[in-house]
Amino acid sequence: MTILNKYTDRSAELTIVVPDFAVAHPAWLRLENQLQWYDGKSMHSQRWYKWLKLAQVALAMLIPVMNLLPADLAKWATAVSGTVIALLEATQQMNQYSMLWVTYRSTAERLKHEKFLFLSAAGPYRGLPEPERLILLAERVEEHVSTEHANWFNETRRVAASAKPESK
Repeated sequence: MTILNKYTDRSAELTIVVPDFAVAHPAWLRLENQLQWYDGKSMHSQRWYKWLKLAQVALAMLIPVMNLLPADLAKWATAVSGTVIALLEATQQMNQYSMLWVTYRSTAERLKHEKFLFLSAAGPYRGLPEPERLILLAERVEEHVSTEHANWFNETRRVAASAKPESK
């Protein structure tokens, strides 16, 4: 058995022990790689989404205060604030940080679930010999990743289609 890493959540710390037959197998390496990728991208999208929304709210809250400035300055300050708010919202809409945050987090959690089922020899892995467990792991990881990719593609296409003006 190989102790691969420690998994820490807010309530407990777990030591992950990976069987030697799996630790260097492509299916396990793919699972770990994709889990890290989706986890990282989820956190990245969450940070951007929250930062953009916080900046929008802060600017919107400052607009009434800006009206207390001298008239010419207030006019420019509120115009610039409104423009920046629109730009921040456009950035969020184009990059879809909110949707990506949730989608990537969901995929990361499904992969994490798969990881613990595999390590526990539970669920679909129950009673299978080592080579079959690894084959099933590879198939299920690819299924999760391809499903997420198909959903992303369909959502991106839907958003792009709704943004295009209808031609008559």
